[in-house]
Amino acid sequence: MVTLACANAGEGESSVVLLEPSRDPDPEAQASLSEAGRALGSALSRLPDEQRILIERAFYGGLTHTELAAAYNLPLGTVKTRIRTGVQALRAALGQKWTSRFHHADDLALDLIATRVPDEVDAYHKMQEVVWGIIDTAFSNVVITPGVTRTEDVVWWMRQKVNDLGLGTWFHPSVEVQRRGTTDAQLGENPIIQKGDVLHCDFGITAMRLNTDTQHMGYVLMDGETDVPAGLKQALANSNKLQDIVVGEIKPGRTGNEILKSARAKMAAAGIEGTVYSHPIGMHGHGAGPLIGLWDYQDGVPGRGDAKVIPNMWFSIELQATSKVPEWNGQPVRSAQEEDAVVDGTGKVSWALRRQTAFHLVRARTAM
Repeated sequence: MVTLACANAGEGESSVVLLEPSRDPDPEAQASLSEAGRALGSALSRLPDEQRILIERAFYGGLTHTELAAAYNLPLGTVKTRIRTGVQALRAALGQKWTSRFHHADDLALDLIATRVPDEVDAYHKMQEVVWGIIDTAFSNVVITPGVTRTEDVVWWMRQKVNDLGLGTWFHPSVEVQRRGTTDAQLGENPIIQKGDVLHCDFGITAMRLNTDTQHMGYVLMDGETDVPAGLKQALANSNKLQDIVVGEIKPGRTGNEILKSARAKMAAAGIEGTVYSHPIGMHGHGAGPLIGLWDYQDGVPGRGDAKVIPNMWFSIELQATSKVPEWNGQPVRSAQEEDAVVDGTGKVSWALRRQTAFHLVRARTAM
């Protein structure tokens, strides 16, 4: 590996850079890596000894500025100046071809954890199919009998199904109800599901050290209904529109806060009342990388929101849109959705499987 990384963060100097090797093991990529090594070695050899020695001891030997000052009996300011001047000379000698591949050392650990390899995408696709299958059955008459089944019954059916499949999960699933003419307080924590209820779940699985995070909407058909009322369909369409807005703003090099600001401006222009709280996912449920809002931080997230999107990372596009439903006398209904998405090596964003565009339906059981 051809590296140029500094261990001096926290001493008043930003960590300098790493010359990133190609991740592709093919001969052409390896030839490029060898060329990078030769270019770096040549540039180092042309530096004055007073700069070159300090840089090599700092970047390859891992010594801090303070340790170098003590080892060479130099003022700390002199060490910093010589290293800074030498790095500037290295940049000039290497040119745009190689400096365009420099990364700040501070970001390396974050990027390493956030990066997903293409071979994982196929496995992740299959995990999403399992998730969708479990939710589709959970929000159906296989599991739910209106007037009998409680939300916690559905939760524990989902949890048992995960266990039966030999999978894991990184959080306990949840199921909530919204009901015409009824407040959340009136529904309570574990209501009996009734006809006409809007259902919502938050559910994820863990397999092969990878994690999913999905939120879907369901509807329990009333007697005589064959489909969801138009106003509820529009509520789901509004959250779909917000998904399109957020996904369209995700591009490598942009920070989570930049994406959030732009997405919220477009959300307002589209007349959508909503909240964006999306996050990276992968080896951790809430993974390394930029947060795109939190439910209570809609003007930006200090620190985590300042991280940047990189190629080959995954996101959970998590958000909600609140819409007034005419069939419910204008009562606001929250359409909270979460779908996992893949940012590929070119920066293109696509759904890990697909996104929900229609309610899961709990139909009446047919008489035997």
